[in-house]
Amino acid sequence: MSLPPLVPPIKCQGIKTKLVGEINRFAQHQGFERWVEPFCGSCVAALNVQPKQALLNDSNVHIIRLYQEIQSGVLTPAIAKSFLTEEGEILRTTGEPHFYAVRERFNTNPTSLDFLFLNRSCFNGVMRFNRHGKFNVPYGHKPERFAQSYVTKITNQIKRISEVISACDWTFTATDFRETLASAKPGDLVYADPPYAGRHVDYFNSWSEADETNLGNRLKELPCHFILSTWHSNEFRTNLIIEQQWSDPCFHIFTREHFYHVGPTEDLRHPMIEALITNFPVEQITYDFEAKEQLAFLEKRAEYDGADEIKRTKQD
Repeated sequence: MSLPPLVPPIKCQGIKTKLVGEINRFAQHQGFERWVEPFCGSCVAALNVQPKQALLNDSNVHIIRLYQEIQSGVLTPAIAKSFLTEEGEILRTTGEPHFYAVRERFNTNPTSLDFLFLNRSCFNGVMRFNRHGKFNVPYGHKPERFAQSYVTKITNQIKRISEVISACDWTFTATDFRETLASAKPGDLVYADPPYAGRHVDYFNSWSEADETNLGNRLKELPCHFILSTWHSNEFRTNLIIEQQWSDPCFHIFTREHFYHVGPTEDLRHPMIEALITNFPVEQITYDFEAKEQLAFLEKRAEYDGADEIKRTKQD
């Protein structure tokens, strides 16, 4: 039986915790010298693939600062535990006013500890910034959030990722994704998990269909293999960019259903069909889990009707 995935100390919408098993299988199937992520986000993929050498980039400077400080030892599990315990007690006794005081403090002089506090006490664990780069997620209305068991859980996550990072040669950068992709070389394996066009685009900066198209063009020009994560479809619509960019037989599309816990109530949280797109073949595999998890992960051979609509296809 496989072990559960390692979970990073920060939350963000679109996190691939339930996909990392397949991502890791793809990576190990292909083999590589260096792992490259132009959108590393929470770093859940790297944390579970655990490449010996990696270039991990994100436009969100707060995420990169957090991991750089964990890597350098500036932020340790003990420091995080002390801070979250102290700030959590103030939150417990004063509630909402303290959350907004910390948010104002962070937006004036950002620190990794305040970032961690806000990320774990804001509404629904959403990570969102306004156009001026200010964290603007409201209070999550859980004054008891930082109970001892919860603080221990977070500090254990920091401890584990610190152990992984210290055993590897990882470089963290905060630059434009184009610069990261331009540094890719033969022997690299690029894992691209961009913000999804039309979904979660306030994660740190905007992301449009034009950005998505530009990313696709740059991935096609890489001198190495890549894995692209994107959304395929849901009950309301289909991602036509997949048909427009990835219909060539040299690309391989794998899909599975994934449930994102973003939304104020369960009835507003809809399942999404995720796609992993590669420029190398991967052996098909079906996982025998509970039906509700929908973990069948099969390559989809899409049949397209012109350029307007992706038809539903049968899984082999």
